[in-house]
Amino acid sequence: MEKDNKDKKDESAFEIFGLGGLFKGIEKLVDLAGKLEENGALNKEGEFNLDHIKKGMKGVYGFTINTAGGGSPKVETFGNIKKTPEGPKVDEEREPITDIFDEKDEVVIIAEMPGIDEAEIKLELREDILEISAKGKNRTYRKEMLLPVKTVAANLTHKFTNGILEIRITK
Repeated sequence: MEKDNKDKKDESAFEIFGLGGLFKGIEKLVDLAGKLEENGALNKEGEFNLDHIKKGMKGVYGFTINTAGGGSPKVETFGNIKKTPEGPKVDEEREPITDIFDEKDEVVIIAEMPGIDEAEIKLELREDILEISAKGKNRTYRKEMLLPVKTVAANLTHKFTNGILEIRITK
């Protein structure tokens, strides 16, 4: 009996925070990925095989969900598959996975860009717009993002370690 009451408390907390729907959505996403893999449209690395669109094309597509700050969840895509009116299109350049953190004294941006060297990275900052690009031997990345505040390029520093780019911009 005591165990049943504990389970009910856990379940109600689960429902209060809305996690039940989130986990059900993730479960459906995992099921869909499994079906894509079974049909040969998705390999274990998460690359889509788009032979049905154009022979030999390969694309990478994914998304992140950010719920930091207690606001509504923000879904952000990454990869090189873009939606067009004609259907999916595979670009040579990929969008890196990125996170932006608006801290007290600075804005911190983390971008995952494996397969390139630091010398291949180009950063361009125009007030509240940051453009990250890199052209490597096997991979090309590009992403333009809106920052939470206007900044100046002189306040930008960065470091690149093991495919992870960390950018810090003092406010």
